[in-house]
Amino acid sequence: MPGSVPPPAAAAAEDAAPSPVAVSGPAHRLRVTLLMAGSCLPILGAVLIAPVLPKMQDHFGSVPGAKALVPLALTVPALALALLAPFAGVIVDRLGRKRLLIVATVLYALFGTAPLWLDSLGGIIASRALVGVAEAAIMTCCTTLIGDYYSGHRRVKYLALQTMCASASATVFFVLGGAAGSAGWRVPFWVYAVSLALAPLMATALPDPAARPATVEAPAAPEVRRPFPWRQLRGSCVLTFFGAMIFYTVPVEMSYLLDDLGTKNSGVIGLATALASAATVGGAITFARLGRSPDGMLPAVLAVCGVGFGVMFMAGNAPLLVAGAVINCVGTGMLLPALLTGAMSRLAFEDRGRGTGLWTAAFFAGEFVCPLVLLAVESAVGSLAGAVGVLGLAAALVAAGLLAARRRAPAAESGALPESLA
Repeated sequence: MPGSVPPPAAAAAEDAAPSPVAVSGPAHRLRVTLLMAGSCLPILGAVLIAPVLPKMQDHFGSVPGAKALVPLALTVPALALALLAPFAGVIVDRLGRKRLLIVATVLYALFGTAPLWLDSLGGIIASRALVGVAEAAIMTCCTTLIGDYYSGHRRVKYLALQTMCASASATVFFVLGGAAGSAGWRVPFWVYAVSLALAPLMATALPDPAARPATVEAPAAPEVRRPFPWRQLRGSCVLTFFGAMIFYTVPVEMSYLLDDLGTKNSGVIGLATALASAATVGGAITFARLGRSPDGMLPAVLAVCGVGFGVMFMAGNAPLLVAGAVINCVGTGMLLPALLTGAMSRLAFEDRGRGTGLWTAAFFAGEFVCPLVLLAVESAVGSLAGAVGVLGLAAALVAAGLLAARRRAPAAESGALPESLA
């Protein structure tokens, strides 16, 4: 199958991991743990307070426009992250990954806990936007450092692990937010202070990467890498924007789809969501174990996502809907690391922060528009299940387009994104 072996260009970039770092032992395990924990902080920001939104709504019920403003407390960090991640990427390349990560982790605790003492709904929403600013820096730095520390199969492994941790933590944080919220709507905001424990560990345990000097055997490499690869990365970002909508459809819409089928029990809905989350983790594990070129896997992964959506569209009962969601989430668990490792393979060390920032912006922009797009399609086709079916058809068409374009591409360029998307 084309793409099973990374092409020369991708292989060159894969070898751009700068500084030799230990790949085993306690220091290595601590480094990986910190990077995964940092990667989970934006997920915490996205789901932790979801269970307490009704209580917030009641508290600020007398505020004009509260019905529209309170949900912004949940969604505005993702919007801020999407808008600011490219700028975070530029800062990462100029100021250094480690320094920015430590500062952003401290600011995350400061902004995240601000609603504990703020009484203004406008002030709370502003603090949540600042949480998104910190998240943009944290996510960009953690992902960039994974690309710096590791190359080849190890990079694929740890980027897949990042997806697994993010998917699993979403369920944990949702349950934690619900449990803490039983004591009051402000209580879950204390959890943001956990980043204060991470910052000093990051300062001491994370190596500071530095670019490797060019070798005698490859004197032309710096000249080749000097221009930023806008064209190739543009294609990755377009796919990532679309892939994020696919990724977030089940977590965002599953409860509504079950409700449409007559399932009202919150325990059953929670179990269905947990099964889908577990499937996402399973997909990420599968991706890491396959060890294939990410670009070569994209058509098949998108096809799996499309099949899952198709089953959900045709489902006439809850078990079949859950089965379709599980199929889809196996695909999305593979999709996210495939998109991310594909983008990483096109970036040299000097460009990795900026490129990761652009990729992160594309992903979270897709997350933000996902419910809006589905709402618009639902109004056009008449049902949410129909909108999911349309998205599944779109995924299948994109998969077919990628496969056709790859077959037309010269063998020497089989690992690059098709020019139709680039």
